[in-house]
Amino acid sequence: MGDPIWLSQYESGVPRNIKYPDWTIVQFLLESATQFPKHTAISFYGKSVTYRELNDASNQFSHALAKLGVKKEDRIAIMLPNIPQTIIAYFGILKAGAQIVHVNPLYVERELEHQLNDSRSTIIIALDLFYEKIQSVKPITSLHSIIVTSIRDYLPPMLRFFYPIKEKKNKQWIKIKKAPPVYDFVQLLKNAPSDHLNIKTTPKDLALLQYTGGTTGISKGVMLSHANVVANTLQCQHWMTDLRPGQEVFIGVLPYFHAYGMSTSQNLSISLGATQILLPRFQADEVLKAIEKHRATVFCGIQAMFIAINNHPCASSFDLSSLKVCMSGAGPLHAEVQKRFEDLTGAKLIEGYGLTESAPVTHCNPCHGTRKQGSIGVPFPDTSARIVDIETGNKEISPGNIGELIISGPQVMTGYWNQSKETKNTIRDGWLYTGDSATMDEDGFFYIVDRKKDMIKSGGENVYPRELEEVFFRHPKIKDVVVIGLPHSLRDEAIKAYIVLKDGEHSTDTEMLNFCRENLAKFKVPRWIEFRTQLPKNLVGKVLRRALREEELEKKDS
Repeated sequence: MGDPIWLSQYESGVPRNIKYPDWTIVQFLLESATQFPKHTAISFYGKSVTYRELNDASNQFSHALAKLGVKKEDRIAIMLPNIPQTIIAYFGILKAGAQIVHVNPLYVERELEHQLNDSRSTIIIALDLFYEKIQSVKPITSLHSIIVTSIRDYLPPMLRFFYPIKEKKNKQWIKIKKAPPVYDFVQLLKNAPSDHLNIKTTPKDLALLQYTGGTTGISKGVMLSHANVVANTLQCQHWMTDLRPGQEVFIGVLPYFHAYGMSTSQNLSISLGATQILLPRFQADEVLKAIEKHRATVFCGIQAMFIAINNHPCASSFDLSSLKVCMSGAGPLHAEVQKRFEDLTGAKLIEGYGLTESAPVTHCNPCHGTRKQGSIGVPFPDTSARIVDIETGNKEISPGNIGELIISGPQVMTGYWNQSKETKNTIRDGWLYTGDSATMDEDGFFYIVDRKKDMIKSGGENVYPRELEEVFFRHPKIKDVVVIGLPHSLRDEAIKAYIVLKDGEHSTDTEMLNFCRENLAKFKVPRWIEFRTQLPKNLVGKVLRRALREEELEKKDS
């Protein structure tokens, strides 16, 4: 067989293969702390943490965990937003030889109980705001200790002074008695040595149980080894050819408990000795100010973030010229959103693709070379991809035809935690079956048509929500939209569109349906239009189609 056709699309400087060092994830921090000890690793509302300080703090945390009885391969949960403690805990857990279990801070008790029990986590590091929730499920989980911290702990002095006043005003001030088995994060660091804990860990060892979002079913624990995460970090690094070690500034607003944020913002930044501007939640105002103030160069986000910036009334008054490259993932990037953002900033906004099971990135458009709108780009170095028939998954489909995307590469997970059947269904003969309907063109660019589970059967034809959403986004009044299929007959579904209008705009069902009839085949036109002020989304910003379907089914039953 000849070379894959997509290799011809690689930019100059992007290797087809990477020589991966025999590293664990920890080595990225050790290298940057050696090369850039005084350089700012983290900037958090005016508080700076250098690489030397970050490395020392994570060493202290590893010692603290060891003193609490943590042993190699124990699982430790992190339930934190993007704050300095998140990164300290991340590297401290790995230095202790333990495994990280990222927990979504928005989880309710039922979801939290499932994940802690499924992973058998023994300790959780959490924000004080989540303490009562954790305490309520602790007796029915494997947790023996809770380590609590506060946003206030790493704020500069003035903000730290006023923080309790703000929290009391918002009725979020929580006073927690810190006595075993409840520990204070900062106090643990103060009482621990800062030398490197001598725990032998290998690249093949499990580093994380990264749980899937659960947007299409019960959340599963994805087993990612150190080698998986190191490979994906280096693949991202080699793809962005003009990133300079020790000189870049990342906007760290993607949640780091999500694989996308962990890899493209946290770990990539650490591997480059870059500065991370940490933001605990996305607010367009804050992001715009941070880009201008810190002269940010890299911003990895999701479409919802870029839409919010595009629609910010004062966006054009900010100096965003420092941005070089921005990546959009965790869902489709519609052409109109991409064009508006690039016109606003002058930066390249490239669409990529990945999934938790691949640590997560597998495809991306070239940063400066040929790219195609609507495409997720081409496979990363050392990554192979194929389109196979949806029915059996055994027959390769020719370019231009729709099938299921399957992937192989060094970033692909070792399997699902305690789910051998699911693992066998998902990884077959070394290939990861993504569950996404896709196509590849003659140049080797891949296109996600939709999740197999999201495909709509209308009028006996396959309808892909992404195509309809692309059409809706062309309408000048629309800010956001999602399309789903609802049961209509034994073998057919009806299409419903949920639309969020731009501020100050007004519309009607008739206007939107007429627009669809002008731009879509009859069987693709929605049966229903519903206007909303917002769409249900997870913390990463991915629209929860399942929540909308469940809502509709409940209406039908009532």
